[in-house]
Amino acid sequence: VQLQASGGGLVEPGGSLRLSCTVSGTIFVLNDAGWYRQAPGKQRELVAAITSGGVTRHANSVKGRFTISRDNAKNTVSLQMNSLKPEDTAVYYCRVALVATKTDYWGKGTLVTVSS
Repeated sequence: VQLQASGGGLVEPGGSLRLSCTVSGTIFVLNDAGWYRQAPGKQRELVAAITSGGVTRHANSVKGRFTISRDNAKNTVSLQMNSLKPEDTAVYYCRVALVATKTDYWGKGTLVTVSS
């Protein structure tokens, strides 16, 4: 199973970025998916998750600003990030987990830097 994340970069506070993660090697529709982040010196934390059925949840810190979505036809999970803040600076990772076995896979991170 391979996860390829893209879309990170440098953005000014208040700006937007869209992260995408393309998944191969598994039947994507049978997987839950999520985005996590790890800031320097901090533990990795859940940002947003979406079940195989499309039910979403978002961390309180990003509610109203970030939106997770999935496109099963394209084997892609995305994270639309609006109104970015400096505290959103982190390496963002995508993860999928096969619902039947809970086996999970992680992509390599993509760096998001929010700075003026």
